[in-house]
Amino acid sequence: MINKQTGFITFKREDAPKRPVDKRILDYKEFELSLPEDRLRKQAARCMDCGVPFCHSYGCPVKNLIPDWNDMVFKGQWKRALDLLHETINFPEFTGRVCPAPCETSCTLAINQPAVTIRQIELQIVERGWRDGIIQPERPPFKTGRRIAVIGSGPAGLAAAQQLARKGHRVIVLEKSDRIGGLLRYGIPDFKLEKWVIDRRLEQMSKEGVIFETEVKAGTDLAVRYMRRTFDAIVITTGSIIPRDLNVPGRELPGIHFAMDFLVQQNKRNAGDEIPGAQEISAKGKNVVVIGGGDTGSDCVGTAKRQGAKSITQIELLPKPPMNRELHNPWPIWPTVLRTSSSHEEGCTRDWSIMTKGFIGTKNGVKKIKAVKLEWSAPDANSRQTFKEIPNSEFEINADLVLLAMGFVHPEQGPLIENFELKVDERNNIVVDENMMTSIPGVFGGGDCVMGASLIVKSIFQGRQAASGVHKYLMNL
Repeated sequence: MINKQTGFITFKREDAPKRPVDKRILDYKEFELSLPEDRLRKQAARCMDCGVPFCHSYGCPVKNLIPDWNDMVFKGQWKRALDLLHETINFPEFTGRVCPAPCETSCTLAINQPAVTIRQIELQIVERGWRDGIIQPERPPFKTGRRIAVIGSGPAGLAAAQQLARKGHRVIVLEKSDRIGGLLRYGIPDFKLEKWVIDRRLEQMSKEGVIFETEVKAGTDLAVRYMRRTFDAIVITTGSIIPRDLNVPGRELPGIHFAMDFLVQQNKRNAGDEIPGAQEISAKGKNVVVIGGGDTGSDCVGTAKRQGAKSITQIELLPKPPMNRELHNPWPIWPTVLRTSSSHEEGCTRDWSIMTKGFIGTKNGVKKIKAVKLEWSAPDANSRQTFKEIPNSEFEINADLVLLAMGFVHPEQGPLIENFELKVDERNNIVVDENMMTSIPGVFGGGDCVMGASLIVKSIFQGRQAASGVHKYLMNL
């Protein structure tokens, strides 16, 4: 019998096992495995059921009831754990795979011990629910007769659509791509999220009444005036898809691409699509340089490794993070520390405090990157730092393929936003009120197009908030 009262003392943190590197780089299957039930229960027993659960109240954007479902797993009450999980989040099988788990860094244990393995417990709860047939379509008891268009099928759009369908509204999801899923489908490599996981949830949503329409560009294929006449409410969840560019000499050379163009192509290949040779972006046999040190850059590293790159280098403008929290970065704030992803484990060279000054090459393609090393100041009172170039530190990096992974700046400013005449902020994100309604009555927004590029879990939360706002608006609540 496991003693939960001393679980956090008795049991050490045990992360989910991973497939061996030499095996997983040969395919695009998920790299992470599951813990056996008895070992997972021990991990759940490490949850202290503390008086102020910062994992729930501070760390988790959707306010997951983490101590409650941890306790249910410890007690072996899996259905109750699943019910508690689904109370606050629609797709824990997505976040359980790809969320960076801010809940764990704000776990009370994380003050001076390894945190509870919250993300892995969350994932195994929902996967057991699917395995045991507990997760079924939740059809509404009545129909309201109201029609709602959800524009965009990423995590925010899918969350909004499911919530609204379960309220009895007729929901039509409009997606400009050839498949449903948005960022989930094409922005995340299969080795982190296999796409059958998305399809499984989409099947449930279809049975709940959600209608999916692909290859529809709202604002172009469907005019704004038509949508305003046809639908009782509209939810815009188009994401933040305009990438940050690098305006330096040689940027126009062949072989320099945005990260998402590279990642999308591989996901399409995995789905069985053929990429025309003239458009193909391949790392096979090439010296690959990824500019940008975030998750997207890491995904490029893992994908390039699987494609057979000759060498992979990832460079970052910012200084190398410390191994542990520093005094200006206390618990439970998200820790700015050095992180090594599964892709980094598979092999690449990483360097920090590097500024790209230009590209060298010919009409046939890029050959080298011109770079300089930076010196960063100590953080000021607001944790801000400044940098200066180190004299005589210029150097070159061999590069046959350059992938720009420097983040995203704002949603696409096209016919949709322009013809709706939506108010946007100084960063060109859509402005919404406390009910997620835009400056136009009956038109709502949520996800990255409202808050800027962020976490999937935050997008799900905003999708749920937008659905709540729509329901109140339509039902005069």
